[in-house]
Amino acid sequence: MDEKKHEVTELIRLAYDAQSRSYSPYSGFATGAALEAEDGTVYQGCNIENAAYTPSNCAERTAFFKAVSEGQRRFRRIAIVGNYPGQQGDYCAPCGVCRQVMREFCDPETFEIILARGADDYRTYLLRELLPESFGPQDLER
Repeated sequence: MDEKKHEVTELIRLAYDAQSRSYSPYSGFATGAALEAEDGTVYQGCNIENAAYTPSNCAERTAFFKAVSEGQRRFRRIAIVGNYPGQQGDYCAPCGVCRQVMREFCDPETFEIILARGADDYRTYLLRELLPESFGPQDLER
C-alpha cells in the first residue's frame, strides 16, 4: 500500500473512531471527522445534537473548533463518515456551514475533503469543488 493511501486509510479509521462517540439521540444519524493539520496532528470530532436543534454541532466543526482552540490554523485534509447505526451510509458530504468554516482556515485549491463509506471506499474532493465561488477572509481585506 502506498504511503498516501495508508495515511488516508488511517484518517478514515480515526473518523469512524470519532463517530463512535457521537451524541445523536434525536436524529440517530452519527457522524465522525478526523482533521489533519499541516504538521500531521489529527483532531477528531463527532456530531453533538441538542434538543433545541440549532445549538447542535456537526462533526467537522467540532474537529475544527478543537484544533483552532489549541492554536492550529493550517490544515491538510479531513475525512468524514456518517450513517445510521448498523447501516452502511452513503458518502456523507459536509453541510454548507461546515464548508464555510473550512474555507475560513483552508486553501480551497489544496485542502482535501475525503468522504468515506469504508477504509477502501472513499472519494476525495478539493474544497473549491464543494464550495465554488466561495467567500473567504481575502474578501474582507481593505
